[in-house]
Formats: sequence, structure tokens, C-alpha cells
Amino acid sequence: MQLLSVIFLPVLLFASRATAATWYFLRYNTPSGARFTAFSGQMVIPALPKAAVYYLWPGLQPTDNSGVYQNVLDGRSGTWWFGSGWCCSNPSLPWGGGFNTYVGETNSFSNVLNSDGGGWTTITTRGTNGSPVSNTFPLAGKSFNQAIFAIELYDVPWNFGALTFKNVKIVATGSTNSAWCTGKPENYNAATRYAISGARASVSGTTVTCTIDSMVLQGPA
Repeated sequence: MQLLSVIFLPVLLFASRATAATWYFLRYNTPSGARFTAFSGQMVIPALPKAAVYYLWPGLQPTDNSGVYQNVLDGRSGTWWFGSGWCCSNPSLPWGGGFNTYVGETNSFSNVLNSDGGGWTTITTRGTNGSPVSNTFPLAGKSFNQAIFAIELYDVPWNFGALTFKNVKIVATGSTNSAWCTGKPENYNAATRYAISGARASVSGTTVTCTIDSMVLQGPA
């Protein structure tokens, strides 16, 4: 694991006090020289046991480990809130918009590097009828080589059940190697029981498109 204390400490911006986090996450790493250019999917919202510092998120991390570009399900208020942003410095950016969301809803997220090189655009949508929330972040200079599915907890256990992602698509450019998609993801500290189905890759030139039908973070190992 590289610089775990550096890459994830920025998320302390959300926390009311600097306590140690308990981490569960799966991570896909690109081959050397490749980078991610798109990351999308759906997250099924679990129950929220109480108001506490639960952060559940998919995100992208760059080669310089300077922060994380993420779509965060935040449980601090006692109602889940889903929003997007870059956390937290280098550069320092305002957090994007979001919305309240509730158990059983399936929300979508899409993070795409703009074709004009002007930055990354995020679109999140609550359920099937919600209005899309769109934000653009000036992160085109970051080379993202890590796609992460994370559970980040402060002074609370994993007591909300399984966390399910569906219809995930991750696009990487700069290599024809697709083994990162079809092999097992990195499981931090072997801490998470998980199940993945329908992982497959297509290759066009030096662009690999990884599609995952379902990824379920089932519980602590």
C-alpha cells in the first residue's frame, strides 16, 4: 500500500475531529503508463443506523497521491447525503453539489475527463427520477491510476449491511493490458468480504473499457 496516511487523510475535511479511520476498500490499479479517463456506475443506498461519520464512496486517486476525486455518501447528519468533489488540497477546491438520499434508492455517478482537456465533469442522479447534479473540477492535470471503492468509518463499526455497486464502467488509456479489470482487485489488508460478477474488458487501440455488472462489499472479513 502506498502512502495510505497521505492519500486518505484529506477526507478528514468532513470529520468534526481528527480521529483514526477504519478502512475497507477495493482498488483497481492501471498498468504503468496508463491512466483512467472515465469512471461511472450506480450505488445502492444502505440503511443508516445513526448520525455518525460514515463515508462510503467510489473515487479516483492520482499517481502523485495528492488527494482523491470521489462521490461520497455521507451519514453525519443522520440522513444520507451524496455529493462529489476533490479532497482536499493541491489544489484546494470547493465541494460540489449533492442531495439527500434514502435506504433502497439506487443513485448513479459519472466522472469523465472532458475531451477539451478543461477538467473532469461529474454527474450524479438520485434514483430514476431525480434531477442530475453536474459539477466540473479542474483536475485535468492529474493522472488517475487508481479506482477505489471505499468504506471509511470514524468511531463506528460496519453496521449498515452490504454496500452494492452496479453497472460499473471504468475506462483507461495508455495500455492494451486489461488484466487489471478481469483479475481480482486489491483488497486492503484483506479486510473486506466481497463478491464481483460480470467483470469483462474490451480493448480498442490503447483504450481499455472495464465493465462490472455487480460489486458487493459484503462485510468485514
